[in-house]
This record gives sequence, C-alpha cells and structure tokens, in this order.
Amino acid sequence: MDILLKRLESIYESESVVSIEKEIRERVSRAKANVRKRKQGWDQRDVVMITYGDQFFKGQEPTLRTLREMYDAYLKEMFEVVHILPFYPYSSDDGFSVIDYKMVDPKLGNWEDVNALSNSVRLMFDYVCNHISAKSDWFQGYLNNDPEYADFFVAMAPETDLSAVTRPRATPVLTEFKLSNGQKKHIWTTFSADQIDLNFSNPKVLLKMIDVLAFYLEEGAEYVRLDAVGFMWKEPGTSCIHLEKTHEIVKLFRDVLDEIAPGTVMITETNVPHKDNITYFGNGQDEAHMVYQFPLPPLVLQAIHTGDGQALSGWARDLELPGTDATFFNFLASHDGIGLNPIRGILPEKEILALVADLEAEGALVSYKQNPDGTQSPYEINVTYMDALNRLADNDDTRLQRFLLAHSILLTIPGVPAVYVQSILGARNDLDGVAETGHNRSINRKKYPISEIEAGLADEKTLMHRTFEGIKEMIQVRKTQALFHPNVPMEVVDLGKEIFAIRRVDASGESILVLHNLSDQPISCDVAANWDILKDQPISGSAPIVLAPYEFCWLTNKN
Repeated sequence: MDILLKRLESIYESESVVSIEKEIRERVSRAKANVRKRKQGWDQRDVVMITYGDQFFKGQEPTLRTLREMYDAYLKEMFEVVHILPFYPYSSDDGFSVIDYKMVDPKLGNWEDVNALSNSVRLMFDYVCNHISAKSDWFQGYLNNDPEYADFFVAMAPETDLSAVTRPRATPVLTEFKLSNGQKKHIWTTFSADQIDLNFSNPKVLLKMIDVLAFYLEEGAEYVRLDAVGFMWKEPGTSCIHLEKTHEIVKLFRDVLDEIAPGTVMITETNVPHKDNITYFGNGQDEAHMVYQFPLPPLVLQAIHTGDGQALSGWARDLELPGTDATFFNFLASHDGIGLNPIRGILPEKEILALVADLEAEGALVSYKQNPDGTQSPYEINVTYMDALNRLADNDDTRLQRFLLAHSILLTIPGVPAVYVQSILGARNDLDGVAETGHNRSINRKKYPISEIEAGLADEKTLMHRTFEGIKEMIQVRKTQALFHPNVPMEVVDLGKEIFAIRRVDASGESILVLHNLSDQPISCDVAANWDILKDQPISGSAPIVLAPYEFCWLTNKN
C-alpha cells in the first residue's frame, strides 16, 4: 500500500495526511483478519441477479430468509451472484437514502441472515458513498451542532453560482436546513432534500467511509457497487461530476479493497454518456473492475422497437476493454428506469424523443432532468423492460419472443450479465404501485408474496413461467460455453440493419456466431455454421439460415 500516501496527498494537497494514512492502514489490517477468500476473476458462469432484500415475503418471516429460500429452490442453477439492493434502514428512494450504513433493516432481518444467504450465493452490496439520509445520526448530529459531524456536509451560500453543476434531477442543488441554534444552512443535495451529500474534502468523512467499505468486506460482500460515485467531489464553477479528485477517491477505494480482500469486484455506477462512463476503468487495473454498461438498455430497446440495429451495431463495434483485468457489467433492466443520457451522442436527440413519445403512448412514464439553461429533458423512461419492448395490444407469444431476443443480446456480448428480478418474472407495469407511492420508479419495483411466485412458476401457461424458463435455458447454455467468457473479444458482423450479429472469437480461432432478427419479418442470413448451440442439434443442409420475426440463434462449427 505504498501508493496510499501518494493518493491521499493528491486528494488533500496542503493537508498533512500521515495520520490519515495510519488510520486507514490500521483499519485495513483489522479487516484482513476477518474476510474469507474470494473467487479470483470472472468467467462465463458468472451471471448476476439484481433484487431487493424484501422482494419476496411470507407472513412475518424476515424477508432475507425468504429470499434465501427462493434462491435455493428456484434460482441457484441460474445465478452465481445476487445483488441485494440497499438492505439498510432508509428514509426514501427505496433504500438509497441510507440512515445507518452498518445496520440491516429489521424488516429484512439482520447480519446473520445476510451471512446465511452468503453461504448459498456470492453477494453484491451497495456502497452508497455519495450521500446519506437526512434522518441519519450523522446529519442529525450536524444539525445539532455536534462537533464530531462539523464539516461532514457541504454548506454553501445560496447566492453561489452553481449553474455549471450537472443536475441528474429537476431539483435545486442546495436545500435549506435550520440548525438547533437557529442558524440556517444551505446544504448540497444532488438527488433530493432527503439525500445529503457527504463532504469528502473533509478527511474524516473519507475515514468514515473507508470504515464502512471495510465493514462490508468483513460481512461478506464479494461485489461492491459504488452508487452515484461520479458526484463525490464538489468544486463550484465546475460540473461537479467526474472530477479528478473523484477518480482519486475511487482509486483509493480500490487500493483498500484489493488489500483487504483480493478478488472482490468493485463496480462503478455512473449513468452518463459512454465516453465518461469508461473513464472509471482508470488504466484497467487501478480503478473499477467493472463499469455499468448504461447504453445497452436503451440501444437494445431502440433497435427492437424500430427493427433497425444500426446504432446498436455501431456502438458495439467500437467497444473496447482496457485489458483482461476489467470488463463491463451488462444489464437491460434494473430498479431504476431506462436511462437516456448514456445514448446522447449515439442517437440523435429527435430519435430519443420519438422513442420516449412512443413508449409514453403505450403506458410508460418519463422522468426529467434540469438543464443548465433552465429547460428540462427526459432523463429516464420508467417502465418494465417487458412492457418497454412491447405494445399493449401484443399477445404473450410476441411479447415473450421480443423479450428473450433482448436477453440473448445481454447474455452473449462481452461482460458479466445481470438480470433484474422483475425481468426473470416477466413483470408488467405496476401502475398501482406508482399510484400508491407517487414515484414513477415504482412501476418496476413490485414486491411479491412467495405464494404468488410459486403459483405463477408452476403454471406453464403463465407469462411468468414461460419467461423464467426461457431465460433459465439461455443462462444454462451460456455457462457451458467458454467463448462467452466476459473478456473473449467480439466482432460485429454486418448482415444488414435488421440483424444484430456478433462473433465471439478466442485466440485459437474458435468462434460462436450469434444472430438476432430485430424485425417483424423473416430474414435470410447467408452464414457458415453446422451446429445450433441453443437447440443442441446440427444444422441441416447448406442453404441460408432463415430467422423468423424476432428469432435468435447461437451457432458454431462442430467437428
């Protein structure tokens, strides 16, 4: 950890950081004695499920226990890693306004339940490092003038020019609060008045958050997701996103993580244009192991919606990894909506707005962000991925075929794929949930009694059963194919705008060709292959392969 002191000096410049380095080293030393060994690296068997800790419930049973029962009974053949969205006590945003970083929400269970689940499956924790709840002891201490929390948050004069600050929400940068002594302070709140940004320019905040990171590693986190990490450092007059010192802090987190628990995967969540997103790879070895592949969900959606894969193919053709020690974290759906900022610069704005209008007409909701000039732009589409891909009038056969087509793309491009629990279940828009909470994102966050899931999966006629089995089959086949290792290179094959075709090729020349018909018409593909991997059967004859509407296939040449 010789680099640690240098890293701290680059963040804090004039301040003496020797004592800070000593405290970090002491915390690292304690944590190293309390962690178990991790898998080193990743391979084609690593597929992640994204879920809430209270996604399934059964009477008064702690929901983390119910989740383990669900995993052991239905999911263990599919998923090697489970990402439990924030399972800490919270005050808003379905978990992302954390009241206590080191406590399990009592409704979900306790740390024993988390550890029991980790005996069944490797776990991914959320590290909500940019902000904390207004109801937290930290912020309440600040409001009560507790000296321990002085300068833990970013207070600023309300007249400060913050017009250059990147705004992910249509809300003010600063929120007014009254301290216990009657003094008013305007505090930085990037996401909401209940999510108070931490002040990383105070080294004590950094120490506190490194302690939290070490604690998560001790409690079994094998993947760590850095939430909203791009906003951590504030400098008025700048965009306050992706600043150099933000990157230095992320690298410091990586240094600490690698020292405590080698093999732990650090993932950065930055819902921004691709060129900014991939900067969090650093040099490929010193920052994130994985970055979220945010352009993928809207590009796949747009390709299937229009039957035209030119934008998707063009983007995929330019994808590059910085080396073998980093890869993409691929997904189509998550607890959030389908972000639009990542495709700005890839798709013309008029095409983005047309997509938004089309989906809105089919029942999707739209969230907006504030632009520096005071205007608003669509920020994300709030919808389940099943309903995003389809129209209300479609039948379930068409609905399912488009959905599985999209997931074939997810499971075959380079990177580690993650599947949201609502997608596994073939979920439709939960408009009742939106009406109940008043929040657009509730459309894709429904919670289920486990009895409802058991009944749906048992009935072969349900969309839930058919979706679950279709995705399960693809995942199981993926796991058997070494060419789907996240770091095996990809070539994009030009077979016309209606076909998204890729070839995964290893150093020996072995390859898999994957074809996706994005259109509602049969398409003939003149390709050379003799074996259908998904059907596990030979391809007869030498005639071109004809793909039915929305059909996909995984092909190879078998000796």
